[in-house]
Amino acid sequence: MIDSLLQQRIFAQLAAVKRDIPVGISNRHVHLAQQDVESLFGKGYALTPLKPLRQPGQFAAQECVTVVGPKGSLTRVRVLGPTRPISQLEISRADAFTLGIKAPLRESGQLDNAGSALLIGPEGHIELRSQVICAWRHIHMSPQDANQFHVRNGQKVSVRSCGERQLTFDEVVVRVRDDFALEFHIDTEEANAAGLKNGALVTLMG
Repeated sequence: MIDSLLQQRIFAQLAAVKRDIPVGISNRHVHLAQQDVESLFGKGYALTPLKPLRQPGQFAAQECVTVVGPKGSLTRVRVLGPTRPISQLEISRADAFTLGIKAPLRESGQLDNAGSALLIGPEGHIELRSQVICAWRHIHMSPQDANQFHVRNGQKVSVRSCGERQLTFDEVVVRVRDDFALEFHIDTEEANAAGLKNGALVTLMG
């Protein structure tokens, strides 16, 4: 018969394993509305999937655009699909400095007083007005994942990385939706600071 101390250790180990979350690193990218796809790439144009992303139904497209700001530009910025109701550009703090724009740290879709920039495609250009943000670090979860981790949509949690540059990420927003797959999203600057790569595992604290 397993003694109580050993049993507690086993349960603790199992709980630790269940709290591991894979990392997804978000480089600069843009989500486009269909009307903006057509303005940039031509009337009736449809995005061409290049490779699937971890989130079901989402993909990196073959299409790229150039982003122009008051001070500089970024070339070959990847378009992610499928199309969305409103276009949104997500960049890093360093990108915002390069472009010379103010891109606030926001959750996806929270665009009040966001930054602005010009997008240039092979067939035209569009102006993003209050549609440029630096994405707030967040975790995608299904309802089943949220139940397992005992968290709710919109809750802010802390996440711990391991390795030589281990860090604790605070104020991580939990986003729960039926079609989400478990993944901790950070940008390239945060990933570099913690020495993380795509697919690395981090641990939900608490």
